[in-house]
Amino acid sequence: MAKIKIKQTGSPIRRTKDQRATLIGLGLNKMHKVSELEDTPEVRGMIRKLPHMVEVIEG
Repeated sequence: MAKIKIKQTGSPIRRTKDQRATLIGLGLNKMHKVSELEDTPEVRGMIRKLPHMVEVIEG
C-alpha cells in the first residue's frame, strides 16, 4: 500500500479527550511532528476527524 505523511499543525491544548487520543493514534504528540503511515480508510477517517489540527504532506 501507499504511504501517507501527516504533519501536526494544531495544538492539543484545550481539545477534547477523543481528539487527543486520535492524535496519539496517528503517532503525533508535538507540534510540527511528521508521521508516515499506511494509506488506509481508518487513517483517512482519523485525518477527517481532525482537519483543523493535521495536514497531509504530498510528495
